[in-house]
Amino acid sequence: MVLPAAEMTKQMPMLSGSFLRFVGVCEVVGGIGIILPGLLRIQQWLTPLAAACLVVIMIGATVVTLMTGGGATALFPFATGLLLVFVAYGRWRTASHRAAVNFRMERRDQYNAN
Repeated sequence: MVLPAAEMTKQMPMLSGSFLRFVGVCEVVGGIGIILPGLLRIQQWLTPLAAACLVVIMIGATVVTLMTGGGATALFPFATGLLLVFVAYGRWRTASHRAAVNFRMERRDQYNAN
């Protein structure tokens, strides 16, 4: 995000500088979306959403790295994508479990109030 567009596109001439900046901003926002909801305990449904969006970016990064001839270097975005899949799935499972528990507690409270 700090490099000039010409410097960024030297390594990947098939991608435009503005697209690379967009991807960089998405990665930073996704990283914040993974860390802050759990840390602050607010809007925790954002964590699996951010992880799933970053998986899409990592799929693209793996494909672009393979297209530019970096077979071994494509392992890094691939492994990062796999880790993000585990985060998305695990956080989605805990979020859905937490929602089910809250729903049951609300129903119990309504039943006891009547």
